[in-house]
Amino acid sequence: MSVSVDVFEEIFPVAGSFTISRGSRTAAHVVTLELRRGGFVGRAECVPYARYNETATSVIDTVKRTVERFDGSITREKLLFALPAGAARNVLDCALWELEAKECGLSVWQLAGLDAPNPVTTAFTISLGTPDEMERAARENAGRPLLKIKLGKPDDLERVRAVRRGAPEASLIVDANEGWSVDDYLSISPVLSDLNVVLVEQPLPASNDEALMNIPRLVPVCADESCRDLASLRALDGKYDAVNIKLDKAGGLTEALALADAASASGYMIMVGCMLGTSLGMAPAQLLAQKAKFTDLDAPLLLARDRANGIRYEGSVMYQSPRALWGG
Repeated sequence: MSVSVDVFEEIFPVAGSFTISRGSRTAAHVVTLELRRGGFVGRAECVPYARYNETATSVIDTVKRTVERFDGSITREKLLFALPAGAARNVLDCALWELEAKECGLSVWQLAGLDAPNPVTTAFTISLGTPDEMERAARENAGRPLLKIKLGKPDDLERVRAVRRGAPEASLIVDANEGWSVDDYLSISPVLSDLNVVLVEQPLPASNDEALMNIPRLVPVCADESCRDLASLRALDGKYDAVNIKLDKAGGLTEALALADAASASGYMIMVGCMLGTSLGMAPAQLLAQKAKFTDLDAPLLLARDRANGIRYEGSVMYQSPRALWGG
């Protein structure tokens, strides 16, 4: 049976701006996909990422070509060999999960052989800014149990101290987005445990991973840009303590589930993260988060407007996606 495809870009405004070491954004640009087969529709969303040379146009073109190539025979298993890890494979994979679940009369978690998902507690991101700006943002979110701090500029240690003043009880994750040098890491990391930092995410450029082999990791270090898919896991040995799995990096829920199992078996802590997207992008990741020690799926909380039938958040507690949004 043939498959029809509707794939397009959508833009959702950010509440204010979202800033990391690579720059600022005032809107989330996502690619939305609807696959139709036999009266059923599977939907999904991805976020093209410039770091991986992705654009909305390139992702849309790849999706259309891939569906045309396979038509009615397209499957998640074929996608693993047909496309590399990335946003295009992610949006196709997640749409196929929902399409197949609906065809079988199941939820995606049932189709995947997972337990029924429970609510998870997500980190809340404090955007990169001046120490005063970040302290103010932390104070506004001081009741949240876990804050993630975007870093990667001079005076980062003062930024961490400012957030700690603003939210004295919260646990902290710091994320440099590859913005530190080895000297930066050596000067900052000894102080972090005293500030109740529980995880340091991607402190060095992925191209400089080898330096982590010879640096004391006083706080666990998490690979983000250095851990894209299952094939990248082996190169992390001895350098990282945790991996941040994102569906847009891994190329879909299928690969991400396999990566989480392999990483856990290798002794890594699991973090499940996201790009800046809507609840439709978070819904499949919430299933993956059931396997995680750290969840960072707060993107809808950073938007001025989410999708209709969005995921319910109560403070930092994230609930299962409504089936009207995604899931079968």
